Amino acid sequence: MSLITPELIAILKDHFMLDWSGDHGAPHWARVKHNGVALANTTGAQVRVVEAFAFMHDSCRENEYTDPEHGLRAADFARHLVRRNKLQLEKDELELLVRACEGHSNGGMIEDITVCTCWDADRLDLGRVGIKPDPKYLCTETAKHPVFIELAYQRSLRNRA
Repeated sequence: MSLITPELIAILKDHFMLDWSGDHGAPHWARVKHNGVALANTTGAQVRVVEAFAFMHDSCRENEYTDPEHGLRAADFARHLVRRNKLQLEKDELELLVRACEGHSNGGMIEDITVCTCWDADRLDLGRVGIKPDPKYLCTETAKHPVFIELAYQRSLRNRA
């Protein structure tokens, strides 16, 4: 059974305040999942946490620009969904997801490998806002590889409005 269920997607869509197809909406989440799963194959990150992060990290944004509290709200929302059995995570998985959501916009580089994989998966999708990812802001060796960066960048450009 997939962690990201149609019911969870419906809840996220209902909760999301911005354009579903915007810079921080569902297409971005799908690319973050793609990047994260590809990274996890080499980093050893917990794939379930990476997938949950992809769909949760920007789900509580209030605008497309500056929103420094959105990661904290996403972490609280994830806790709420787990308590309601809408997001099926074990306690240790939820702890990693919370850390990843809370810190994903703060420019951190040092963390658990799963959290770092989440952050890199998100940072690799900066092409959607016209920024090519810079390896000095990535945590994992796989994400820093020029070919990996270029593939993620081109994927994000194809989906740019």
